[in-house]
Amino acid sequence: MTRYWKPLALALALSATAPAWAADCAVEIEGNDAMQFNKQAISVPASCKQFTVKLKHVGKLPKAAMGHNWVLTKTADMQGAVTDGIAAGAAKDYVKAGDARVLAHTKLIGGGETDSVSFATSALKAGESYSYFCSFPGHAGIMKGTLTLAK
Repeated sequence: MTRYWKPLALALALSATAPAWAADCAVEIEGNDAMQFNKQAISVPASCKQFTVKLKHVGKLPKAAMGHNWVLTKTADMQGAVTDGIAAGAAKDYVKAGDARVLAHTKLIGGGETDSVSFATSALKAGESYSYFCSFPGHAGIMKGTLTLAK
């Protein structure tokens, strides 16, 4: 009877770690009413084919007053994407339609809301500098961070 326990224990141990593997290809980031993300850096494992970012607005203010989104660009493209996003307006989530500089973005959300975006990591290159930010007018100056593709 004990010879069955070892394979069973191994199977249970492996299945218990499976969600941790999946979690490596996703991250949750929070934005608040003080225009802050709770993470200043995100590292994407090179083993991930897709990566998911879940944005959670932990504040209470509505999106018209303190909306947040999560936008990813190459660092060199950030300012242009911010400027064009502001011109696009709230109806477009402050992201210019069809902007090739924008690698991924969530929709604009208000207090208590969440949104997620998944993107193919094949668009990322090791050693390239990427920035994420909130493109709501006036937020990108302080509400930003760096994203890297881990080796």
